[in-house]
Amino acid sequence: MKNIFIINGSHPFAHSGGKFNETLFNTTSKYFESLNGFAVKSTQVGDVYDPKEEVEKFKWADIVIYHTPIWWFQLPFGFKNYIDVVFTEGHQNGIYSSDGRSRKNPEINYGTGGLMQGKKYILTTSWNAPKTAFTLENEFFEQKNVDEGVMFGFHKMNTFTGMELLATHHFHDMEKNADVPLELKEYNDFLDGVIDNTK
Repeated sequence: MKNIFIINGSHPFAHSGGKFNETLFNTTSKYFESLNGFAVKSTQVGDVYDPKEEVEKFKWADIVIYHTPIWWFQLPFGFKNYIDVVFTEGHQNGIYSSDGRSRKNPEINYGTGGLMQGKKYILTTSWNAPKTAFTLENEFFEQKNVDEGVMFGFHKMNTFTGMELLATHHFHDMEKNADVPLELKEYNDFLDGVIDNTK
C-alpha cells in the first residue's frame, strides 16, 4: 500500500477562479482512488486547515503531489502561507530537525536536516505563458525550463525536507489556448508512466 497526499495549491483570487487546478486535483484523487494498493488524503489550501493535521499528512505520505498555478512567477500567496505555516509546525516533528549544520563546522552540510527521507514528490504547475517562452532563444525565460528556473527554489525546499523529486508535469498557455480534455488525457498518461516506475 502506498500513501498519496494530494495538495491543491490554488485558491480563488481576483480573476483567477482556480477551476483548472481544482479539476486537476479531482482528477488525481479519482485516479489513485480507482487503483488497488493506494490510499489517498488531500488538502485544498483555500479551505480551513489545522497545521498539526497537515504535518501528520506529510508524515503519513509516501508520495506528495503538489498542484499549483503560477501567479507572477511565484506560488499563490495562500499556498506559500500554507508551506510556511505547516513546515514550521513540522520543525522537529517529522518534516525537518534543523538546517543540518553543526556548530563545530557551520560551513558545510546546510540543507541536510530533513526528516522526510524516503518520501517522493510530484509537482504540476499551470501557466498562462506558452511553452515556447521557455524553449525559444530570445524569449522571456531565456531557455531555462520551469524546474531549473522559476521552480528551482521550490525543488530545493523539498530537498531540504529530505524528499526526492519523482516527476514534474507543466501545463502551458492555460488562460488563452487551453485544450483541457487533451491536457487531462496527457496528464493521465503521465500518471500511468509515473506509477509504472514506482512498482
